[in-house]
Amino acid sequence: MSARKTLSPDQRRALLATPAGWLACGFGSGLAPIAQGTFGSLAALLPWLLLRELPLPLYVVILLSGFAVGVWACNVASRALGVADHRSLVWDEFIGQWMALLPLLVLPAPWWAVVLGFGLFRLFDVWKPWPIRWLDRRVKGGMGVMIDDVVAGVFAAVVLALGLLFLS
Repeated sequence: MSARKTLSPDQRRALLATPAGWLACGFGSGLAPIAQGTFGSLAALLPWLLLRELPLPLYVVILLSGFAVGVWACNVASRALGVADHRSLVWDEFIGQWMALLPLLVLPAPWWAVVLGFGLFRLFDVWKPWPIRWLDRRVKGGMGVMIDDVVAGVFAAVVLALGLLFLS
């Protein structure tokens, strides 16, 4: 499998031809010409504005369901593209970002905490400290696409929660 950075027209058509591809590319946000992960994380903030109004148990169910559907969708999309974890697949950023912002549902937080949560998630997603890098290199398929970003989201959520607790 090739690690091409840009999608060919045939790959783009294959990705957008299925519901799995649409979901995996974050409803098109992963098709940005640069910084696909950042664009995917930014796009994830839009539905989060609605999700944050949900009761915590329902939010968690959506996270878990989104993760499971993402494993499937990213697996289908990876096969359609012929690339194991193409940068256009950003549903993992959606779930990781929503995980990172989880503390904002239970802790009082100023508006800038969303920006901090976004930045922390991007930091851990790009930096990939252990075990994120280990998971990224060893877990394959749709699970491999998803799991490292979920763990980056957990790291970001912990740091965000600690920061909010110590700042208040």
